Amino acid sequence: QVQLVESGGGLVQAGDSLRLSCAASGRTSTMYTMGWFRQAPGKEREFVAAISRSGSTYYADSVKGRFTMSRDNARNTVYLQMNSLSPEDTAVYYCAARNFIALLTTPNYNYWGQGTQVTVSS
Repeated sequence: QVQLVESGGGLVQAGDSLRLSCAASGRTSTMYTMGWFRQAPGKEREFVAAISRSGSTYYADSVKGRFTMSRDNARNTVYLQMNSLSPEDTAVYYCAARNFIALLTTPNYNYWGQGTQVTVSS
């Protein structure tokens, strides 16, 4: 089992930056790709970014160029640096991990965190 705990959410203004963290514990040696998803009120959860164990990244078009995902394998932690935030980025952000090998673009994950709220005011 793997446990994921997100942190770093909060209330910011449009144009501000925020960095989310996701700390993993448990059988972290079995983790491969990790990802970030978000869910805005009244909307379905959507993919944001993913990172492989070697550091290759993949982003949703809506955040490409503004968000950067990174990974510290020694600390079992991934980060999501979010710049130029807009009210459309307001959502609960979830960290995810999977313990099976798949293409970086595969949207399936088997471990999820509880989420952290990001609110961007205009």
